[in-house]
Amino acid sequence: MTATVPADLPLPDARTTKGAVERADLGGMTRRSKRRLTSRGATIASIIIAVLWTVPTFGLLVTSVRPQEEITRSGWWEFFVKWDFTTENYQTVLANDDLTRSFINSLAITIPATIAPLIIASLAAYAFAWIDFKGKDTMFILVFALQIVPIQMTLVPLLTLFSRGLHTAGGTLFEGFQGAGIYTQVWIAHTIFALPLAIFLLHNFISEIPHEVIEAARVDGAGHGQIFLRIVLPLTVPAIASFAIFQFLWVWNDLLVALIFASGDASPITRTLAELTGQFGRSAYLLPAGAFLAIIIPLIVFFALQRYFVRGLLAGSTKG
Repeated sequence: MTATVPADLPLPDARTTKGAVERADLGGMTRRSKRRLTSRGATIASIIIAVLWTVPTFGLLVTSVRPQEEITRSGWWEFFVKWDFTTENYQTVLANDDLTRSFINSLAITIPATIAPLIIASLAAYAFAWIDFKGKDTMFILVFALQIVPIQMTLVPLLTLFSRGLHTAGGTLFEGFQGAGIYTQVWIAHTIFALPLAIFLLHNFISEIPHEVIEAARVDGAGHGQIFLRIVLPLTVPAIASFAIFQFLWVWNDLLVALIFASGDASPITRTLAELTGQFGRSAYLLPAGAFLAIIIPLIVFFALQRYFVRGLLAGSTKG
């Protein structure tokens, strides 16, 4: 018996074979990277750190639903020994008109103070990455170096700047928007503090866009505005979202800048919570309930943008 070889069988496509080999190599590299970066010890350490980080927050939650007498008399862990649940703390906090107004103030401060630095930083990052101009490298180094300047060192110069007419100019500039002038100082302060890190992260992400993509757009006649809006901006969404989380949480939870630049009718929720304790701390038992009401918005923002968080953060920190 002799074996016959069919003559009409199709030969394997070289491109298909090459693609299969590349996919197999990529899968093998991924598995090897996971094995190198993951170990049982690292997993156990991560779980321990997560538990230790969560325990204080859990204790704060338990404290927020305990009566005033129990809060002042015993630790939160005794809640599981003597079950005593109440919502009076939350009812008292929600009935506080100052807290309701400060909650709205926090939104009015945080949203513009998050959007403004993102707009300015994205434009500056594109310029540093894809526009050649004299002194670009020196200017970028100076911007990067501003990250090490403590905020406390800038408070007095900013107060001097605002006292010399910027507040008046801001009031005139936002005259058509009722109440916007009272937030001008804190908007400007948070934008200034956020720009160095925002420019650095976005620049590192934008500079990783393939050069061929930008050149192809230029060949087709696109200008810098079209390239930025139609190519760079959509590709930079993960980095923008990751920094937006950082900036939103920072501004929302800020107390130092709020104490100096956001007083009176512009007081955010952090300042109101600090004043919620009353004289001699007699109302300190209300702080846990107020704190948990204050973290609702940050949690919503974080979970809405978390899919971009790790990708944008890593892409913005792996290239200098």
